[in-house]
Amino acid sequence: MKTSTSIKCAIILLATFAAAHVWAQVTTPRTPSPGAKVSQTIGISTVTVKYSRPSVKGREVWGKLVPYGWNVQAFGAGNSAPWRAGANENTTVEFSHPAKIGGQAVPAGIYGLFFVINPDDSGEVILSKDYRSWGSFFYNASQDQLRSKITVRSIPNTELLTYDFINLTKNSGELVLNWEKKQFPVVIEFAVDEIVMANATEELKSTTGFTPFGFSSAANYALQNNINLDKGLAWIDQALQQSQNFAFKNIKSGILRKLGKTSEADQIMTEAVASGNEAEINTYGYQLLNQGQNDKAIEILTINTQRYPKSANAFDSLGEAYAIKGDKPNAIKNFKKSLSMNPPAATKANSEKYMQQLDAK
Repeated sequence: MKTSTSIKCAIILLATFAAAHVWAQVTTPRTPSPGAKVSQTIGISTVTVKYSRPSVKGREVWGKLVPYGWNVQAFGAGNSAPWRAGANENTTVEFSHPAKIGGQAVPAGIYGLFFVINPDDSGEVILSKDYRSWGSFFYNASQDQLRSKITVRSIPNTELLTYDFINLTKNSGELVLNWEKKQFPVVIEFAVDEIVMANATEELKSTTGFTPFGFSSAANYALQNNINLDKGLAWIDQALQQSQNFAFKNIKSGILRKLGKTSEADQIMTEAVASGNEAEINTYGYQLLNQGQNDKAIEILTINTQRYPKSANAFDSLGEAYAIKGDKPNAIKNFKKSLSMNPPAATKANSEKYMQQLDAK
């Protein structure tokens, strides 16, 4: 019996659908070890960990569920391997910039993250360039980027395996794995200043360099962190070519001062103060106070009271400078002047606070 073309097509479509139905599945929750991701910024660099989170569930973890030392895999490569530091696929850690772990340099990139724990809580962290494998089954020591000794810590019970970042500083942080009553710490360091300066050089080639503020922010970072001051000076000069504002001159003065060019630094600030507004001069006065230059701060803040004799805030700031110096009579005189001018609430509160501290009537 002949089969019509339409029936043949229907049979083929049905077979295709059946085959697809066998393999195609909708996305459903992963159990019992859900996936997770945690990320931390250190400087302008990021560290990102992707992992799966098993639970203790009353099981004996260390030495049993997670063998001590290196575990011989019965599946996969049949190799001796470290712990996958999670469940399911490789736990991975990604560094956006070159880093150091245990003092060892690690290029930017993604790595498989493994741990070894021993009965005495000594251990190792291992980064593998092969981060795509499943678990530890295909671990290959020749792919190791880094091995570094660690000491495992005791912590309160953590039911669900968790990665976190602690002890953060400007240049470093600890990535920690917490599970059951153990914590695996990994100290990660970045050369933050070098990374920021290199990144600024590249960013200033983009639209960031189309305005003076990109150059001034880069120069100010150099100033505040006392790094690459010559480059910072070149950057602030480029900003000043576009705008001769107070803030830019202040940055240049600061860089010149750190370079030992004191007379040039003083000259540029004399020019800046001559054209500065009340808020700019006031801020500069407090900057000098923070640097311990009390007499210079008083000189600058006095200029503000002369230019803006109806500003309660100008007299309040000058009073504060005298109080910091320890000149009680002049401090009280200026606070009283400020309070006599119906000052704004914040200014009034500051003057009254100092008057009480100075025991002034």
